[in-house]
Amino acid sequence: MSYVARICIYPIKSLDGVEVRQARVLQSGALECDRQFAIFDEQGKYVNAKRYAKIHLLRSKFDLENNIVTLKIQGSDTEESFNLESERPRLEAWLSEFFGFTLKLRKNLITGFPDDTVSPGPTIVSTATLKEVASWYSDLTEDDIRRRMRTTIEIDGVPAFWEDKLFSKSDSVINLKIGNLHFVGVNPCQRCIVPTRDAVTAQVNSDFQRIFINKRRETLPEWVNKSRFNHYYKLTVNTRLASKEFGNKVIKIGDELIL
Repeated sequence: MSYVARICIYPIKSLDGVEVRQARVLQSGALECDRQFAIFDEQGKYVNAKRYAKIHLLRSKFDLENNIVTLKIQGSDTEESFNLESERPRLEAWLSEFFGFTLKLRKNLITGFPDDTVSPGPTIVSTATLKEVASWYSDLTEDDIRRRMRTTIEIDGVPAFWEDKLFSKSDSVINLKIGNLHFVGVNPCQRCIVPTRDAVTAQVNSDFQRIFINKRRETLPEWVNKSRFNHYYKLTVNTRLASKEFGNKVIKIGDELIL
């Protein structure tokens, strides 16, 4: 039986995640609080890990109930806490000093700030997949890969790459149910430069992508729709709500995932 083993949300895009026992699903299909905030420069462009490796050096802890973020720079013992609403200007000043240029923190309560704006639902991967990918590298652990891939829903009780069942050819979707909620699996997620870096130190593994592509090609299950792989630097699955859902829209640890 495939079931939800972990739920991790990332309240500020590109900063550390926080594991939760359950998450409310918004009308858009996004998980509440996930990528709810994002950092922008004066030109309105994301200040994220794709564009600024330095962001990996920020450690963050979140008190979701009280809307507090606590930040410190990797290697430092000094922490600063901020209320994400009432102290946003002070937080923006702290972050601007860290990056060396003026920035703003923006909020989106509807979809958050996902990379895939068409399919803003949970991203899905299996625990077995993370273990398998970690085995491709002599110096990385399962948790290292977990932090690099930044997926919101992790499932267990299934073999590696089981989540590849959640997409088909480009003009179709796969229906799935998580708990009492109906989603569709849309596409495998194309990875960017971020997984090539250590999520804590920002150190780059120059061989990461090459090894990943070769091993992903070798281990791709025979039943996978290969038309979705114009290249093999893809892992995890993007989803969206199948239809407008009513009632208690919550995903919990232990919820069964059914195709």
